[in-house]
Amino acid sequence: MDARITLLLFWLLMGFPVTKFAPALAAQSDLKAVVSESIEEQFTELTQLSDRIWSYEEVAFQETRSAEALKEYARAQGFTVKENIGDMPTAFTAEYGSGKPVIGILGEFDALPGLSQATVPHKQPLNEGGAGHGCGHNLFGTASLGAATAIKELIESGELQGTIRFYGTPAEEKYFGKLWMIRAGAFEDVDVVMDWHPSDETKTGVQTGLALIDFIVEFRGQAAHAASDPWNGRDASDGLELYTTGINYYREHIKPSVRIHYDIEVAGEVVNVVPDYARIWTRVRDANFEGVRPVYEQVKRIAEGAALMANVEYEVKLVSGIHEVLVNRTGAEVLQKNLEEMGPIEYTDAEQEFARGIQQAVDKPQIGAISKIEPLEETEKLASGGSTDVGDVSYVVPVIRLRATTAPNGTPWHSWAVVACGGMSIGHKGMAFAAEALARTMVDLFQDEQLRDRIRAEFEEDLGEYEYKPMVPEGPPPVGE
Repeated sequence: MDARITLLLFWLLMGFPVTKFAPALAAQSDLKAVVSESIEEQFTELTQLSDRIWSYEEVAFQETRSAEALKEYARAQGFTVKENIGDMPTAFTAEYGSGKPVIGILGEFDALPGLSQATVPHKQPLNEGGAGHGCGHNLFGTASLGAATAIKELIESGELQGTIRFYGTPAEEKYFGKLWMIRAGAFEDVDVVMDWHPSDETKTGVQTGLALIDFIVEFRGQAAHAASDPWNGRDASDGLELYTTGINYYREHIKPSVRIHYDIEVAGEVVNVVPDYARIWTRVRDANFEGVRPVYEQVKRIAEGAALMANVEYEVKLVSGIHEVLVNRTGAEVLQKNLEEMGPIEYTDAEQEFARGIQQAVDKPQIGAISKIEPLEETEKLASGGSTDVGDVSYVVPVIRLRATTAPNGTPWHSWAVVACGGMSIGHKGMAFAAEALARTMVDLFQDEQLRDRIRAEFEEDLGEYEYKPMVPEGPPPVGE
């Protein structure tokens, strides 16, 4: 039951007039109006910040200018910035306030390789072969920092008590930087964390996503002339090919929830040399971390067998492994209420024309951008879709998640079409909407201790006896790789 309703019932049982309860409800409503006004006042600056990050197009662990732009904005708002979290130069926190509660909010800002795109509704790279924000992370980090700023202003004015902390989290698309932030203890004192992601729909996030393990397999043999003395060679690429053959035969015997991906990174340099080195990046996924572990072990055995058959050496190097999301439905219900109070995003005729142009270009129904507030879904037992290192954060602290419309319905994610929308007003409106929804929900979290207790109780029940540990190799993160 909502804490305000509980208080109202108590008020009635005690015989107090209901009118005396009204100021508490009004005060909370007033604070939400204040944060909404703050987002509106920040909109021009947030749009400029988002567009700067969009133009930088920096990939995992190379987000130097993007991180600096966010830190610059945070410092200008009065936040205290801590850098190099978890030995990652582009990881940071920006904090304001003191004491409990500590409410965190996540922000990502890395781009994807090969997706450079102009803000037009047809494929047109800005920089041929360059990176682009095909997952909308230029909007992600910016909106979260805007929401944190709105809360910071209420703490500064004395309307709220506690600490707001923005997390600048790098390398979500490849190495999963949040794992090293967790290992560094960056979330140990946090009560609740807010998170969002750009999308083609607007809804509270209550699905778990997929767990995964990322690793590199290297094969080493002996170089030789491919024509005059190939018998003196041991072909590393043979080991790699046998490995992929083994994986593809294994696909017949895995559960429907399992996914296996690989990318051949090195398999020789020239045709007339028996290659002595080959490398393949492999990723295995399943609905939960418990399911993905045996798949990982079997794929490692396949690598061993492939090396034996090719008479080469092999090595498996762990990159990282991430958990599925622990969904917190208590927190989700609070976010859902705020979404319904806000209502959907409204678009101009020009924006809808742009949206339909995107849909035409990617062969989807030309229905434009849709931002209706979707009802709160049931959490599916068998997850689908992608993966995120937010899952690991959710094993350390309760996480409340949002998806907000930043691209038209049906847009293929991780594509040029998302990049195009993220650099123009459809993306900007989604960014502002997300910032407002997150800030309004954080007002509830700061004001309602009983709500925080219920969120924590659900988290602890779901975690049970599981002892979480981030799955990363010993030593520093692969920042220079």
